[in-house]
Amino acid sequence: MATTAAASPPAIATALSALLRRQRRRSSRCVGASHARCLAADANAEAVAPSRRGGHGGTRLEEAVPAGEGRSRIDAWISARLGGGGVSRARIQASIRAGLVVVNGRPVSKVSHMVKGGDIVSCTVSELQPLRAEPEDIPLDIVYEDDHLLVVNKPAHMVVHPAPGNANGTLVNAILHHCKISTFTCLARNSIDDECPDSSDDDIDVFDVDQFTTGEVSSEVREALVRPGIVHRLDKGTSGLLVVAKDEHSHAQLAEQFKLHTIRRVYISLTCGAPNPNSGRIEVPIARDPNNRIRMIATPGSGHRYARHAASRYKVREVFAGGGSALVEWRLETGRTHQIRAHAKYLGIPLLGDETYGGTKSMALSLLRPRTPSRYHCDLSNMISKIDRPCLHAALLGFKHPHSGKILEFSCPPPDDFTEICI
Repeated sequence: MATTAAASPPAIATALSALLRRQRRRSSRCVGASHARCLAADANAEAVAPSRRGGHGGTRLEEAVPAGEGRSRIDAWISARLGGGGVSRARIQASIRAGLVVVNGRPVSKVSHMVKGGDIVSCTVSELQPLRAEPEDIPLDIVYEDDHLLVVNKPAHMVVHPAPGNANGTLVNAILHHCKISTFTCLARNSIDDECPDSSDDDIDVFDVDQFTTGEVSSEVREALVRPGIVHRLDKGTSGLLVVAKDEHSHAQLAEQFKLHTIRRVYISLTCGAPNPNSGRIEVPIARDPNNRIRMIATPGSGHRYARHAASRYKVREVFAGGGSALVEWRLETGRTHQIRAHAKYLGIPLLGDETYGGTKSMALSLLRPRTPSRYHCDLSNMISKIDRPCLHAALLGFKHPHSGKILEFSCPPPDDFTEICI
């Protein structure tokens, strides 16, 4: 992608512009790349074990909370008993909201309802609600493709997969068209708006989305037609590389690599301010912000009971305007929801354009204007006003091919909306 030239660019961005052009020349490197057509979906797809997520509808639990046990959230208590059998926390929460959980003979509807020793809990796991996904002719930037997988450069503002209220315009809709699949049904999963501390936007997505090659079929047939695809996710506003599996073996192998943290992932971001020191490792647990359920928060110590271990490494590549902004590289050791965004905020350097985590336009201007010559203030204001997403890009993705065993590594420069800020 060629950068867009701007008249009288602010001098502070020149070094970043040159760096991004160097990245562009190194982009799209891979080992053993080849291209092939997608495998067409087949109604005779190989059957999978019925214990996959999606086959737990109707599962029942009736148990007393042990005497002397402290107070617990009902969703967490049930999850501790059914989670080992493959029932997700989100699935349990959906069951609660559907009125399928009873405590001491009375239905409860809040996932935060507290239970205590001696309470009698009865739960019936709800059936997953199918979502129809139709193919849409949406252009895809395919970096690599073979018979088993494809690597896509996801644009910013594109959601990865359908969800309630967002069934169109997703990466899955685009892949259906590319792969010549007429339709499929995917089992609805909870979004970040649901209170699901175990969710993750950029870690593995092992059968949270079950894909099917036909919609009007029985639940038994649907369970036999599972075709895994989306292995991991990126936030809607994040651009960059994402791998999609075409067969069950590839999905399972790639998911295992994500679980073992052997996938190589490098992100680049523009931040409000510059971190000090200019490189380091941040190991601070992440939990949902109790004051804003669509936001995560880095919580040092063990004060938050639902906090999950999270570790990121960062390194400053360029500093601009005397520390008013920086190009920062991130390498993930874990993959929690909004991990980079939450850790950046914790460091006091929220991502540029990340309104949710404090990287507002006003903050950016307050840091950059005093450090920028006055003759560039107008250009600076215009540049900042164009930012409409967190400046975060998944620049590098490396993994072992699930069939050949070869190490593949791909890199991709940030899109124009990212680079235009730096011109």
